[in-house]
Amino acid sequence: MTWREYHDATKHSVESLRGARNGLDWANMPDPFRHYEGVPVLDLPAGPPCPDTPALDVLRGVAGSTPAREGGEFLSQLLFYSAAISAVKRVSFGGQTYALRVNPSSGNLHPTEFHFRTRGLKDWTDGLYHYRPSSHMAEQRARGDFTAEPLEFVLTSIAWREAWKYRSRAYRYCLLDMGHAWQALALAARAMGCEAVATGSFPDHDVAQSCRLPEDEWPLLLVSICGNAIPRDAAETVWYGGEANRLSDEIVPYPLIDGIHEATCLRAVMPSSSARPFGEVARTRRSAVDYQGGSLTMSREQLATILDAATRPLAADFAAEPFVQLCLYVHRVAGLEPGLYRHGRESGELELVQAGDQRTAAAGLSLGQDMAGNACVAFSMIADLERATRAHGDRGYRYAHFEAGAIGHRLYLAAEALGLRGTGIGAFYDDAVHRYLNLTPEQGQVVYHFALGHPAPDNRLI
Repeated sequence: MTWREYHDATKHSVESLRGARNGLDWANMPDPFRHYEGVPVLDLPAGPPCPDTPALDVLRGVAGSTPAREGGEFLSQLLFYSAAISAVKRVSFGGQTYALRVNPSSGNLHPTEFHFRTRGLKDWTDGLYHYRPSSHMAEQRARGDFTAEPLEFVLTSIAWREAWKYRSRAYRYCLLDMGHAWQALALAARAMGCEAVATGSFPDHDVAQSCRLPEDEWPLLLVSICGNAIPRDAAETVWYGGEANRLSDEIVPYPLIDGIHEATCLRAVMPSSSARPFGEVARTRRSAVDYQGGSLTMSREQLATILDAATRPLAADFAAEPFVQLCLYVHRVAGLEPGLYRHGRESGELELVQAGDQRTAAAGLSLGQDMAGNACVAFSMIADLERATRAHGDRGYRYAHFEAGAIGHRLYLAAEALGLRGTGIGAFYDDAVHRYLNLTPEQGQVVYHFALGHPAPDNRLI
């Protein structure tokens, strides 16, 4: 099967939804947590410190730091702020509860699993591990030399967890969720003073076999964590300092030079600021169940800040050239006329495509979900799947969805840092979106919807 055949077969339409069977087999609902029985289970130190670099700074590329001096402490902090349970919600009937995690997931079904391979971490045995989020522990699956890097993650997906609810369309959600998980891990690493590089090109079956994955679990992305902040047994880096030499005894001021330099500096919308620490933002991020409509607005500066954070270059072997463009349904942004806009990835500017109220259109295109109209702004992420395929073969289908998920996760965190809230929307009328945006298949296809705004109260959080 080609990606085109799959994508066309899993498009939503009024007719396809009308013919779909209703109801979920609750007795056969997949376990949200994978455990490996019969292996050593290692405690990760409880209460890891909160990365305190402001979240917006981390999204802009500023590296933080970590006090961790041992491998276990480092892993605990990294996983606690990228993959751990962050809150518990009560079901509206029956008194049951379910867990929320730091990395968001379609339907809170969490198909993504975090495996990691270590080498040379201080006071930590080299080998292959699986993260157990239900208890914040590491399952040691093997000892030995599995990687040339000090720390490499193998992010896998269990499609059945999503297919139980979303059926054949579930693979799309798995790919989007992988993009979210990738950015959750990469941004937590940066907040701790490290960088993460993602690799999407690898022999799938070889990686699956090397990790001895079960048949229902597939590797989708490799993420290497690097940087001097990783506590290692190797010799520490030593800086000798140094002071730049003075070029002249006296530096003569030239106001005209200062003036022309200032005059030729680019002027952009001043970004909004927030000092909320990354760790706090990562742990409190939630998906809004709906938005407060009415007269509540977000500022143009907030939108510019969020767009800048969401569309920065991604560190991955497949991300040299972006495949995803954002189309915005602007409802209530102070200083910006309501309408349909196209975002320029290179310029950062918004191009007005169609003026006028977009609330009904945004909600209707999103399978009639009111939140897309009640939000301050909604998005259609349009992926150039043809170009992705020309560049990477059918593998490009994965990469375009990874990128959309990564953008979605950055939208989540930037909105949370600014006191707003986001929601990923994976269900929409595909071809209706294309018609509304006047797109041919060669110009791009919708892969993800998103909404931002002031969240409606959710009393289910415990």
